[in-house]
Amino acid sequence: MAISVEMTVNGRQYSDQVEPRQLLVYYLRESLGLTGTHVGCDTSTCGACTVLVDGFAVKSCTMFSVQANNRDVTTIEGLSSGPELHPLQEAFWNEHGLQCGYCTPGMIMASAGLLARNPDPSSEEVREGLEGNLCRCTGYQNIVKAVQAAALSLREPSRRS
Repeated sequence: MAISVEMTVNGRQYSDQVEPRQLLVYYLRESLGLTGTHVGCDTSTCGACTVLVDGFAVKSCTMFSVQANNRDVTTIEGLSSGPELHPLQEAFWNEHGLQCGYCTPGMIMASAGLLARNPDPSSEEVREGLEGNLCRCTGYQNIVKAVQAAALSLREPSRRS
């Protein structure tokens, strides 16, 4: 039995029929082709599937598609507008906050949620804000630097390069 859902994803309205138990991560990847949202563990441990739902970071492997009905979802593909990188994406690049890149979309989206709530986080606050997202490559130091660099760029747009 399929259920009708409507949601805005990356600024675009979608209306679809979904299975009641379909996870949001699979709707985004399989129905909408937004493969930047990664499936890492299917148990909410790694955070690779993090997206923003109504501006809050959510692990999309823990949310059913029907729970996103009439909500606004932002994935890594929708973070920037146009060809320019979002300041978080640029900072992860510039500060070497990524290596293999598998966790990067989830880290960036969790960071976007963090910076929406706290535009000037300390190193400890960044680490605490990202504690539900795992990276097996970087050691986190450059991720923290990237989030703080993006925070500065977002507060002082003239500093963007």
